[in-house]
Amino acid sequence: MSVTFILRSIGALFAPSGLTGKLFPLAICILPGQGTHIMTAPAPGNVHPIGRAKSAPSLAPIMNLVADGMNQVNAVILDRMQSRIPLIPELAGHLIAGGGKRLRPMLTLACADLVGYAGSRHYKLAAAVEFIHTATLLHDDVVDGSGLRRGRKTANIIWGNSASVLVGDFLFSRSFELMVEAESLKVLKILANASAVIAEGEVNQLTAQRKIDTSEDQYLDIIGAKTAALFAAACRISAVVADRDEREEQALDVYGRNLGIAFQLIDDAIDYESDGATMGKDAGDDFRDGKVTLPVILAYARGSDEDRAFWKAAIAGHKISDDDLTHATGLLRRTGAIADTLARARHYGQRAIDALGMFDNGKAKAALTEAVEFATIRAY
Repeated sequence: MSVTFILRSIGALFAPSGLTGKLFPLAICILPGQGTHIMTAPAPGNVHPIGRAKSAPSLAPIMNLVADGMNQVNAVILDRMQSRIPLIPELAGHLIAGGGKRLRPMLTLACADLVGYAGSRHYKLAAAVEFIHTATLLHDDVVDGSGLRRGRKTANIIWGNSASVLVGDFLFSRSFELMVEAESLKVLKILANASAVIAEGEVNQLTAQRKIDTSEDQYLDIIGAKTAALFAAACRISAVVADRDEREEQALDVYGRNLGIAFQLIDDAIDYESDGATMGKDAGDDFRDGKVTLPVILAYARGSDEDRAFWKAAIAGHKISDDDLTHATGLLRRTGAIADTLARARHYGQRAIDALGMFDNGKAKAALTEAVEFATIRAY
């Protein structure tokens, strides 16, 4: 029986050239045949203002910090994505090896370093976090009818919707096996709750689709669930396995939750400001899918009667051409909707950084801080 290995290093995508090849390449073996409330951080004693780095922020510090640990995580991923049914590792491997940043499992490892955890249970938990994320991506692409992710054809386009949904279910199941093996009921509760909240967020987004009167509060509730919940859980579980107190757990939850919101706000802005090659997905997907994101909410509220008539027609699916997208982008710029969305992202990013104020300075804290700065500067 032959074995195909797909090697992919995210270092080549996000690190300086000197780091390429040194950062946890992932070998994929394919066999043939808690709620969404946004918490503010306690007043920190050591606050790092966002956006003051002397050079452009990157993920290199956090990638260097967790490189050895990510090799352990990738070994778990490689092992647990296997199945006697060849289609499962083939389809899962297509997405897992597709060049994603793997930011969520990196956050689990970096937060474990921050709180001084010296064990090994966090490797399986980081893999569980990545499996949850991957499963949601497979399901999202089916729901959205997406054709491109990270610059490659989506699994649903190659193998069909049914296979994508079922392999997503397989990965969810694997993630729960890994949670149980961590032998912590609290960790299991946190990640299980996050999984349920993510699903609620996706359903909430579906019900809000093509509804131009979606409020900013509902929008924040959606992204707090579908994106920020897993960021928060990925960070918090590190404090749990390290037996840290509730105060440190909550601080990491606040960090992850606010980082997740900032991350999604930037994604929603660059859907209108970037291109497919840069984004790794089709530009304007949200616009054509009738998703009412914060830039649209702000532009609709600030627009003239003519502008609002356009947005109603566009979100209803009656104006989806390239010219319509160009017009929509012009309205977003003219009303300051994109600029204000980016400003909101920086606000939540600063909340995330402030949450780290209680922890001692060091490589882990610096890396987690720069990860926020990187996430909020991706649109520039």
